[in-house]
Amino acid sequence: MPTLPDGRVTPPPHADERTTLEAWLDFQRETLALKCAGLTEAQLRTPAAEPSTLTLLGLLQHLATVERLWFQRVFAGLDVPELYGGRASGGGFALDPERGYEEVLAVWRTETARSRELSAAAESLDETGEADGRAVDFLGSTTVSLRWILTHVNQEYARHNGHADLLRERIDGTAGF
Repeated sequence: MPTLPDGRVTPPPHADERTTLEAWLDFQRETLALKCAGLTEAQLRTPAAEPSTLTLLGLLQHLATVERLWFQRVFAGLDVPELYGGRASGGGFALDPERGYEEVLAVWRTETARSRELSAAAESLDETGEADGRAVDFLGSTTVSLRWILTHVNQEYARHNGHADLLRERIDGTAGF
């Protein structure tokens, strides 16, 4: 499979639906990792622009939270605690001065690996998970398919990678990778 100069694997241009969704999600995940790579702890904690408190480290925490919520809690029905205070504290964006990049990156990598495992174990994109609380309000349904989850998490990453691109450009001028 072709790779970009930065090492990301290019999603295949001709593949079945599942392969396409999973390949694009992996591409989006690695894009976020690249946007955080090579920066100091202070740079990763640099907010976008007032009044926003959005940071690259906060985005990484948030997307670990998203992974756990949709793949483990909703799709697999696992009773795992929410990360970083979860939905009640703003979805994981809030930073803790005691929690550094290496720890957050390791948690995020663990969450993405678990999401891949749960997705791979499903026989079909039509398999469903049980939603609760705010997810039901968002979905208008108590069940959600793996297809929908993969699509939704892809769009979460794509949207936040746009934020990450602006943050990275503000920090060191790097943009568009």
